[in-house]
Amino acid sequence: MARILWQFEREADWLPRVRSPLTELRVLAWAVLRGTVRAVRVPDARGKLRAQAFIIRRGERILALYTSGAARRAGYGRMLVQEAQRQSARLQLFAAQDNAGARRFYAAMGFAEAARSDGRYNDEGLPDIHFVWTRAPSGIARAQIGQAASAGQGAEAPPQAGMGHRSGS
Repeated sequence: MARILWQFEREADWLPRVRSPLTELRVLAWAVLRGTVRAVRVPDARGKLRAQAFIIRRGERILALYTSGAARRAGYGRMLVQEAQRQSARLQLFAAQDNAGARRFYAAMGFAEAARSDGRYNDEGLPDIHFVWTRAPSGIARAQIGQAASAGQGAEAPPQAGMGHRSGS
């Protein structure tokens, strides 16, 4: 996973380096130990399983999603997000405004822009976008939501950006 993360950091010339590799390894180890990581591993030429993509989630919040350069557009990121969408009725994340690839990817996955910030809430200090995905309600629930909205009820303001995120695609 560190190999994937560091490759993304080398390729993203717009991304300032604010953490040491050792700190990033500690964060990845913490996420693995907490059970918040799902990874797609594929056998290499010698049959050794190698991570090709990973997602870190805490509840409805996607904290990171990265795919190795060689595996981009192979569907691994999509697979990880779709799994998260099946497990949760709502997901949210932050992506840097300069990360055009992530912005396109999340829009294609059904995420909508909820807010923008000037970067004061993320480690890199980069302007970011808060994306939210909500499972479409069906049947009676949709009618009830429509009734609540017309009565001025049930509208919840999106949460304020409080945690930076630099989701790679």
